[in-house]
Amino acid sequence: MTDHNLLAAIQVAQFNADGFVCIKNVLTRAQCDALAELAQPLPGAGERSMLGAPWCADMARLLREHLPDFIPADHVAVQCTLFEKTAHKNWLAAVHQDLSIPVARRIDHPWLGGWSEKEGTIFVQPPSRVLAQLVCVRLHLDDCLEADGPLRLVPGTHQRGRIDQATAVELRKSLGETVCLAHAGDVLIMRPLALHSSSRNTGTSRRRVLHFVFGPPTLPLGLAWHETV
Repeated sequence: MTDHNLLAAIQVAQFNADGFVCIKNVLTRAQCDALAELAQPLPGAGERSMLGAPWCADMARLLREHLPDFIPADHVAVQCTLFEKTAHKNWLAAVHQDLSIPVARRIDHPWLGGWSEKEGTIFVQPPSRVLAQLVCVRLHLDDCLEADGPLRLVPGTHQRGRIDQATAVELRKSLGETVCLAHAGDVLIMRPLALHSSSRNTGTSRRRVLHFVFGPPTLPLGLAWHETV
């Protein structure tokens, strides 16, 4: 086994066990700067509908090609959100799971709940078995160090299904959390059911992240994705 294959095997094992892994140098800093230019301007702290932009759709296809060990071959990109955290666009995210997915229309079914509409798109909370199939890829366009409000993940919690808030807090205390520091061009691959949180930006930096979600091409219970690439 070559050094490259050994590293890949270790990363896949970590992803399966912890529910997340960081892959270094997927893009160059120059490529990240070019993407950041295409993503501007961003009036608020986040934009959920980036996948509709041709350059973003191309980036989703490129990530799928470059990360075959983590994104199943039949998966499609179903959403991309641009997050921008600065001293002026700042927030604190308590420990949580990502439970909502963007869909084409509302379906009445007892297993579906948490319906909402954000930026003109319908979101729903499907059963855990659907969420367990999703893969999120966070592409860092800037360095994300301790002062930049990095993501903090609780290892192994992606295997526990839905977790209520009180249990989430206890698990973070008992299992600890991993602070996911990154440089521009690194990607954090994670399961949406992995418990995660983030602190505020305490410096003067700009932390921009493209958060892609990949999932199976079809959904159960009569659901359909809002858009796919």
